[in-house]
Amino acid sequence: MAKKRNLMAFDLGASNGRAILGQFDGEKITMRELHRFENNYIEMNGVFYWDTPYLYNQLKQGLLAFRQGGFGDLDSFGIDTWGVDYGLLDRNGHLAGVPRSYRLGTQADIDAVQAKIPAATLYARSGIDTGLTFNTLYQLYRRKREDDAALAVADKLLLTPDLLGYFLTGAAGTEYTIATTTQLYNPTTRDWDWETIRELGLPEHIFTKIDPTGTIRGHLRPELCEELGLNPAAFVAVGSHDTASSVAAIPGRGSFAFCSSGTWSLFGVETDKPDLSPEAAASGFSNEGTIQGGFRPLKNIVGMWIVQECRRDWIKQGKKLSWDEIVAEARQAQPFRSIIDTDSPEFYAGGNMEKKIREFCARTGQPVPETVGEVARCIYESLALKYRHALEGLEKMKGARIDSLNIVGGGIQNRLLNQMVADALDRPVVTGPIEGAAMGNLLTQAMALGDIANLDELREVVRRSETVETWEPHHTQAWEDAYGKLLTFLK
Repeated sequence: MAKKRNLMAFDLGASNGRAILGQFDGEKITMRELHRFENNYIEMNGVFYWDTPYLYNQLKQGLLAFRQGGFGDLDSFGIDTWGVDYGLLDRNGHLAGVPRSYRLGTQADIDAVQAKIPAATLYARSGIDTGLTFNTLYQLYRRKREDDAALAVADKLLLTPDLLGYFLTGAAGTEYTIATTTQLYNPTTRDWDWETIRELGLPEHIFTKIDPTGTIRGHLRPELCEELGLNPAAFVAVGSHDTASSVAAIPGRGSFAFCSSGTWSLFGVETDKPDLSPEAAASGFSNEGTIQGGFRPLKNIVGMWIVQECRRDWIKQGKKLSWDEIVAEARQAQPFRSIIDTDSPEFYAGGNMEKKIREFCARTGQPVPETVGEVARCIYESLALKYRHALEGLEKMKGARIDSLNIVGGGIQNRLLNQMVADALDRPVVTGPIEGAAMGNLLTQAMALGDIANLDELREVVRRSETVETWEPHHTQAWEDAYGKLLTFLK
């Protein structure tokens, strides 16, 4: 490489977003955060929405921060976000209604689809867990049932990262990894699941062409270049599902499982082919895409969301606790006092989370957690035990032992939880990189620009650029007993 590349990753989670500059010299990548912003869904008249104009403006602020930093020309940018959510565009290319949030999903949405197409058929077609209320398929069919005006006038459906990319470039398309989150992609035909789309009477014309990860889709719009004082940087359709980008940046070797830890914990392995078996369906695994065009049989586990919601409750009560303070309180609390199934349906929706935890514990005949420390410890231990359950499911699918777990993402800042996970699994846990999604996003751009040949080379760059930490297990009988208790809830 003749010059250092300037690459920009926009990494948006369901609670906050970042603009991260990556400077790649051909050997290592250095990263610096240029802009950070909150992201919250908004309730209006009983519907949850995303504030898309605000998010678009925050991306512009990130580009402006790059220009103001005096870094020279921007070679490219990529956007990764959470999965399943989308916006609808009318024939003029304008938003048809405000994009909705997946938090709106209900069991009734699943029931309405499965009254027409059985769950087993849906799984055999898409390889996506059919029990997740938020899947794009269920969201869209709900709108059809409601005779939704925005769906009636829609010309295109663009998933969140593709939608934001469209507003920055004017180029529309669907990136492979984000398409695989929708329950509307067929991994066997490698295209949209036209059978399901037709059987449910969804408008076929709104689905755009699916691009392989790493496609250079367009360039920054001339009007934005002028407004922001920037060159027409290339827009790369990176692994635009944040988990796909996170997994790309995992420096693991050998037989490892991965966990991308944030609001959600996405727990899985990499394979060339999807697992569409009834066993995979029964275990609640989803086959989502990898940046190399393969699959990630993985389980969606409610992650830091539960403690994030509890913290909102505590702040409303006047307890302004930092994350570190919450972890410190949990450290002091009695171990294994009470356990919850973090994926019990009541924990999916926001609001009154502390109360929901107490009600679950009371209902299952356990001591009710009262203090901040007791509630937090209950959440962390329960999450570690859910990881074990997911790991055992993956081992059954693979028919082989998994030797270690690699965790990436913001959740690895919780050192107490890292040790709990190693202890619960009784195997080593490797943590890092913390900005896994951003790093995967940036290095996929470098691959699209021809600076990195393949995924193996990309992971070599990660190993050269990042320090990771290993947590050795201290497994005890108390973990076995707690796991036995969790299994009784899961039955």
